[in-house]
Amino acid sequence: MSRMDNTAATPIKTHTAPSPSPDDRRIDSKSLLGDEGRVIIEHDGQHYLLRQTHAGKLILTK
Repeated sequence: MSRMDNTAATPIKTHTAPSPSPDDRRIDSKSLLGDEGRVIIEHDGQHYLLRQTHAGKLILTK
């Protein structure tokens, strides 16, 4: 392994779903997205679009 190649030392990242807490706030996606299936979310002065796809998935874009 060369000094520039650290792939052997880099741990593999695994994605796990967050564990919901009983105290977490819950919002039904239909209430959040409305009849249009989309909502603008403002966060730290930035605007994001949260929308539902035809397949029922949620997509968040800046």
